[in-house]
Amino acid sequence: MNTKACIQVQKLSVKRGKSLVLQDIDCELAPGRIIGLLGPSGSGKSTLLRSIVGNQITSGGTVTVLGLPAGHKSLRHRVGYMTQAASVYDDLTVQQNVAYFAKILGLPEAEATRVIVATDLQEQAKRLVLDLSGGQRNRVSLAIALLGSPDIVILDEPTVGLDPVLRAELWALFADLAASGICMVVSSHVMDEAMRCDEMLLLRNGQLLAQISPGELLRRTGASDPEDAFLRLIASGGLDSAPTSGPSAARHRARVGGKPS
Repeated sequence: MNTKACIQVQKLSVKRGKSLVLQDIDCELAPGRIIGLLGPSGSGKSTLLRSIVGNQITSGGTVTVLGLPAGHKSLRHRVGYMTQAASVYDDLTVQQNVAYFAKILGLPEAEATRVIVATDLQEQAKRLVLDLSGGQRNRVSLAIALLGSPDIVILDEPTVGLDPVLRAELWALFADLAASGICMVVSSHVMDEAMRCDEMLLLRNGQLLAQISPGELLRRTGASDPEDAFLRLIASGGLDSAPTSGPSAARHRARVGGKPS
């Protein structure tokens, strides 16, 4: 076990009814990095994030966060969590929303101001959330997740539905946060966002296909972009057997709907 890891997942399994949502997941995540949790809808991304936060009933394995079991009360201020649906009140201003959650956490009013500045929401602070754009609403949720200066921030598809400019702005903010030492775990089903991550966890059908950097994934699959690399990985069943070029690679891509190069 890596003692420098801030999140350690060992043999994690989650069942929903008779179906396995996650199966024997093993990974270790380090601080100061953007970890992209990528895969198609229904691959188990949100379930894994809830398991790390401690909001998920698991069937087997362990999740250790900052040396403690996931969901431990001592982690309340150390792990920030932004759900897929924005958890904000439309009829309150940005300032009121953030101040409300700060009060729930027992934090001073100055902390609400700090995270509003950190997420560049000063100009929107007195506006109702109802009147904000999608990207601004996501920033409010992110501001709430940053309350208390957490060591880990978990973001469940924070850029879904946003235009490319807003997505780029949020990813730039994630990079700044990671540079400050925070472990940023960001889920997405948009493979192009993989290139913005330091490291990726690639999920499909509840199984972890690989934990790898974007550059290494492209190199080892011989693909020119992360989507093609992911398709090759799915077709081959793993990095060690992924064809990189030639007729075999073309046949693999065809079986999973990819385009021949």
